[in-house]
Amino acid sequence: MPRNGKLVRIAFALVAASLIGALAATSASAGGKRSTGTLTGAGSSLIGPAVAVWSQLYKPETINYAAIGSGGGIAQISARNVDFGASDAPLTKSQGAGCHSCVQIPWALTATSPVVNIPGVPADKLHLTGTVLANIYLGNITTWNDPAIKKLNPGLGLPNTKITPVHRSDGSGDTYVFTNYLSKVNHTWKTKVGCATTVSWPSGVGGSHNDGVAAVVRSTPGSIGYVSVAYTIANHLSLARLKNASGKYLLPTIATIESAAQLVKSERIPANNKISITNPPKSTKYQNAYPLATFTYVLIPQQTAKAAQLKAFVTWALGSTAQSAIKKLVFAPMPTVVVKAAKKTLATIHS
Repeated sequence: MPRNGKLVRIAFALVAASLIGALAATSASAGGKRSTGTLTGAGSSLIGPAVAVWSQLYKPETINYAAIGSGGGIAQISARNVDFGASDAPLTKSQGAGCHSCVQIPWALTATSPVVNIPGVPADKLHLTGTVLANIYLGNITTWNDPAIKKLNPGLGLPNTKITPVHRSDGSGDTYVFTNYLSKVNHTWKTKVGCATTVSWPSGVGGSHNDGVAAVVRSTPGSIGYVSVAYTIANHLSLARLKNASGKYLLPTIATIESAAQLVKSERIPANNKISITNPPKSTKYQNAYPLATFTYVLIPQQTAKAAQLKAFVTWALGSTAQSAIKKLVFAPMPTVVVKAAKKTLATIHS
């Protein structure tokens, strides 16, 4: 995995503060005069690093964004306390009704990833399957030298260390992606726990937002958690290699995320833009597909006084300059068919 330096440190310092107005001001002084306009947003911590980078580059408005988690973002835009929300989980039917004519627009593509802290085990070498991962979080596998894990990792020297599963304690799009994947690969998980931004966890401890989970994993020997892949870079976390349906053990990279996004076909993108690309099927086409890839969404009221400003910002975010700027944070370029669908929805926003 890339270990980017200055750019990542800047981005995550802002995410930790849940506010990036200061960075926007810095950009203004470096890149010319800004308008006095400001757009405020809140939600997904997954997209937080990307928005921090975008705010450095975008000139027409100051972008203030609070990375409070997808659940918080949905609540804030539903209450109209912000101009836009952000979520890695598509709105449920009740959330859609509660948001009062919001649209959800995919605007970035990345992945959620299992991360581990296992003393004595080299970074990024552990192999896991969806079934083993589910059984760890179900509380059925409790030590790292369990036979099920040893079978996947011959010669790795796994210790007899207690496993501490770490999960999100807040409403989280990463939790949605993680539980969506586990529900697809494990029947017990699907029937006992299910898929949502918040679930009743059978075992483990919680951490708030991506940076909170990362901090717990980093400080707890024997722990395993799941975070947006950008946070693995900033926190120097060890990733688990996750087995896909084609039998390959993969890390989340631009290439493996793009491979998963091949699942998207123009005729299959619904009007509400709800897209799932977790657990691509076994085939030559998807043999290099990472099983926990995900799109993330910006949530905007269909009628808003700031329609013009929001449409301009999101259109820019979907463009090549903005998408290329976040590749160092392991955000893959958006497929053309998804960008087309996003722009079609964006055109419906009005004042």
